[in-house]
Amino acid sequence: MFNFFSRSRPHARVVFNMKTASGPWGGSSQFVEQMEEYLLRRGYSVGFDLSGDIDVVVLIDPREDNKLKPFGPADIAEYRKTRPKVRVIHRINECDQRKATTFMDPMLADANKIADYTVFISQWLRDYHAARWFDCKKPHSAIYNGADPAIFHPIGNRPYRGGDVVRLVTHHWSDNPLKGFDVYGQIDTLIACGELPGFQLRVIGRWPASLSWKSAVTFPPMNGRALADQLRDCHLYVTASRWEPCGMHHVEGVQCGLPLVYHEDGGGIVEAGLKYGIGFKSDVKKALLAARDGYCELRKNVIDRMPDGERMCWEYEHVVRLLILQRA
Repeated sequence: MFNFFSRSRPHARVVFNMKTASGPWGGSSQFVEQMEEYLLRRGYSVGFDLSGDIDVVVLIDPREDNKLKPFGPADIAEYRKTRPKVRVIHRINECDQRKATTFMDPMLADANKIADYTVFISQWLRDYHAARWFDCKKPHSAIYNGADPAIFHPIGNRPYRGGDVVRLVTHHWSDNPLKGFDVYGQIDTLIACGELPGFQLRVIGRWPASLSWKSAVTFPPMNGRALADQLRDCHLYVTASRWEPCGMHHVEGVQCGLPLVYHEDGGGIVEAGLKYGIGFKSDVKKALLAARDGYCELRKNVIDRMPDGERMCWEYEHVVRLLILQRA
């Protein structure tokens, strides 16, 4: 079959300042992996260094703190001195409020000076930085995260039927307390002491060493198909993460067919939760019971409106094309 996008010479070169990591890792690595595969299919050349002629540089993270990040904003600025036509997309996926730090917001503001276009991974994150330093008159958009639909999909997910044990699940690569472990511990206790009969909590990944589970079924960190299979074996996804720019954990759960039970201080997560979830502030038990009772309608909303990595990649490609065409 003729492939319209297959050609001997790439029509543009896109370079990322972050390489992919093997095994369980943060959302940035998954984003780059998806974008690399997508752009190659669409006829682009993809790279991870500032060599040769480059059309678009995607700045993922201004920190040059490990081997996955081969160059940073200063290197991009230097490259531009000899190749001024290169265009820079700054993908912003962080903030200080997320991990109770103080260095990230000013670092992002400084790095953004070289950007021709800024992509925030949620509207909440755009508004957060606009209240601090970002000028919304600059070219920008909010593109929500999506996971690889070839792996994270609802086919094979068994819907909850009345009388079944409600299998709750959450998974985190990080053990930072702001990921919501106080609430997961509370749910664990409610189940263990009989206040949530008919519920089971599954926890995948890492958690604080101080947390001792009473009833939860736990699994080590996992990714890819093994993770997706575990998610599809559950009914509801629980996230109590606070002030997330967007995150990938709940996206992967939703794409496997699971409605959300989410914290109302969840930052960008709330944008997804409002579509197909039940929020809570202090009474997580009430939210879990409401999600169980309203499961059929919630799951219908998930299937109809779930995020999608292919759609996410298309939106980024649209920005890439726009910048290249404006440059001509």
